[in-house]
Amino acid sequence: MKRKLFLLTLIVTILFTAGCRKSYGGGLTADYAPRAQLAYEDNEVSASRSISSAKLSEGVTGESDSTAANLNDEERKLVKRATISIRVEDLSAADDSVTAMLKEFDAYAASTNIEENSRYYSLRVPANYYDIFLAEMSGMGRLINRYESTEDVTLRYYDLEGRLATKKELLKTFQTYLGKAKTIEEILSVEARISELQYDIEGTGKQLRNLANKVDYATIDLSLLGPVTSAPNRGLTFGERLKKLFGGFGGFLSTVATIVIGIVVYGIPILLLLGLLFLLLFGKIGLAKKLWRLIKP
Repeated sequence: MKRKLFLLTLIVTILFTAGCRKSYGGGLTADYAPRAQLAYEDNEVSASRSISSAKLSEGVTGESDSTAANLNDEERKLVKRATISIRVEDLSAADDSVTAMLKEFDAYAASTNIEENSRYYSLRVPANYYDIFLAEMSGMGRLINRYESTEDVTLRYYDLEGRLATKKELLKTFQTYLGKAKTIEEILSVEARISELQYDIEGTGKQLRNLANKVDYATIDLSLLGPVTSAPNRGLTFGERLKKLFGGFGGFLSTVATIVIGIVVYGIPILLLLGLLFLLLFGKIGLAKKLWRLIKP
């Protein structure tokens, strides 16, 4: 009897254990199954992003000639910059020419510095007009100095672009799972991940926009120098010094006159008022003396 009861209990235990395993997916509880699925998809997307970055790196750096050949000039992302100095005969006319060129090529001046015999500009020019803009600008006067540089940021650009797209897709996935979370712990965990992804998306998007702006608009640092015969930063002449000296003396006289007028306008009435009070209190009228005699015992 005891043996039969033991066998029956063993069979029921085995059947119950198998049913639990089948219901919860091989040992995972129902509460933590969504979390495990989220972690798995997160890792899967990250791995996919790493593989894509590796392929792009292989194509851009030249480790694979066949892949690199597929990148044409339009697909490459280049940051162009130039520094140029030009000697001109008429600074005003040259400044007008620069303004006209900015309008013609849809460019703009990021900064401008005007001095007595020179002009300095930091110009942002659409990349497709970069060479034409430099060619026309070189004809404004005598070239003193010209330096150009080009930075290939293709890998960095597409890496940021891919990371941004991946994070946006992952954000959509977590927003979907937020409605499926059952426990408070799972809800808080998913919301924390969503907040982290939103912060990363904002930062990555800002980096991508800044880099895209540098790619779309080349930077040209232009220096316009006036004629050599000009005398920039010269000292004051003798006449200018005399004028400055007498100008200072005139200011001193003006201050003295102001003080005298103030004394006449305000000082004389005050003195008259003080004299009248003295006569009333201590002079012939002597109100103070009479009052003293009355209160004196």
